[in-house]
Amino acid sequence: MSIYVGNLSYEVTQEDLTSVFAEYGSVKRVQLPTDRETGRMRGFGFVEMGSDAEEEKAIEELDGAEWMGRNLKVNKAKPREDNRGGGNSFGGGGGGRRY
Repeated sequence: MSIYVGNLSYEVTQEDLTSVFAEYGSVKRVQLPTDRETGRMRGFGFVEMGSDAEEEKAIEELDGAEWMGRNLKVNKAKPREDNRGGGNSFGGGGGGRRY
C-alpha cells in the first residue's frame, strides 16, 4: 500500500516528508513527482511505510494537519490510471481546404 500526500509546500524535500512520517513507523520510500518541463515539485507525493498499521496511523493523524503553512491531504493512494493512448484522438487537425 502507498499513501498519497497532497497540498504539500513546493519547498518540501524527501527528507522533510520522511521525518514527519517516521514518527508513525518505518518509512520505506518517499516519492515527490516533479513537473517534466519546469522541474518544480508538483505539490503532492507518495509515502510507503513498513506496515499497513503504520500507514493507517499516519493517515489518521496527518490528514488535515497543518504543516509548512498548508493543510495536508493524506489518504490511501489509488492505483495509477493509464492515460496514454486509447480513445479516438487522432490529433493533428488542419482546417478545411481552400481553393
